[in-house]
Amino acid sequence: MQLRYNFRLFPTAGQRVALGRAFGCARVVFNDGLRARQDAHTAGLPFISDGELSKRVITKAKKTPERSWLGDVSAVVLQQAVADLNKAYRNFFDSITGRRKGPKVAPPRFRSRKDNRQAIRFTKNARFSITPGGKLRLPKIGDVPVRWSRALPAEPSSVTVVEDAAGRYFASFVVEIAGQPLPPVEPEKGIDLGLSAFATLSNGRKIDSPRFLRRAEKKLKRLQRALSRKAKGSRNRVKARQQVARQHAKVADARREFHHRQSTKLIRDNQAIYVEDLAVKGLARTRLAKSVHDAGWAAFVGMLEYKARLYGRVFHRIDRWFPSSKLCSECGALAESMPLNVREWTCACGAVHDRDVNAAKNILAAGRAERLNACGGQVRPPHQVAQPVEAGSLRGAA
Repeated sequence: MQLRYNFRLFPTAGQRVALGRAFGCARVVFNDGLRARQDAHTAGLPFISDGELSKRVITKAKKTPERSWLGDVSAVVLQQAVADLNKAYRNFFDSITGRRKGPKVAPPRFRSRKDNRQAIRFTKNARFSITPGGKLRLPKIGDVPVRWSRALPAEPSSVTVVEDAAGRYFASFVVEIAGQPLPPVEPEKGIDLGLSAFATLSNGRKIDSPRFLRRAEKKLKRLQRALSRKAKGSRNRVKARQQVARQHAKVADARREFHHRQSTKLIRDNQAIYVEDLAVKGLARTRLAKSVHDAGWAAFVGMLEYKARLYGRVFHRIDRWFPSSKLCSECGALAESMPLNVREWTCACGAVHDRDVNAAKNILAAGRAERLNACGGQVRPPHQVAQPVEAGSLRGAA
């Protein structure tokens, strides 16, 4: 399977200028290709093929005075920008024709130099390499210092250089690695994700919610207030915007670190993990939107899924309409309603339930049942051959 390994870059002043030039050239090529296809569509002309588009916005454009500076950057960077545009169009067409599952994909949009994220990609054809001194050698940019937090497990097939809103640079390597199965273990867990507790496990353990955004809210308010007072277009406004972006980056980094630690521990200690397929986008449109975004459930579940595949564990999502909170885990009785303010309830059978623990137990039971059925288990008792001594209706009886 393919994984990404991200490392922080520390380019020099000259290398930052060269990276900015590469970001700009890739952005211009992407926008030129998008404009060419939009103009052809407006004029009723056929869709411009990928090869013809590459010739028009790269090869021929370099020979014109208006785009001659495209030759100052690696040709692979420009080709990958066109490849990104082609992929965006394919995703859009597959979405509107129904070949792509999930939410509808919008058509490609023009890129802006004011976007929060600027990126360029180098493939093996670009001949990027890692020097013996541990620097990342990029064509027409130079040897960029890298802060290596761990060794790459294999030779990367491509590297994407990213500049985020906080002005930080990262190298994202794509590496093909084989599965690394862990020794089998007995425990299996159902996980109920929530807001009062980030996650409740079926064994009764609760993982507290760190609420990284809530904790940083006071400082963010002060920085946002200072940003609003700066004159538009001024250098001070740029500095204030970067301070806000850095604070948001700290929150995102802390949340990502928390997700990685908890997901790795759960995958290492359990043979199977079952979670509920939450409608995060729907919940993010309610009055709980800030808390839902602060929890980052989708990113956490995504980590559980890919780590389970990497380490040979079982991961399964149960249906989002499964009434995990209203179902008694002891007798199976279904309550008529269960408002969010009810954190503990008593079933008619006499069982007293903590709302989240009960939901986690039900998720575990439902996940095991769905997994058994998916693996060929019996959904219903098998058909039996009727015996001659059994009573039955006579032929021709009404």
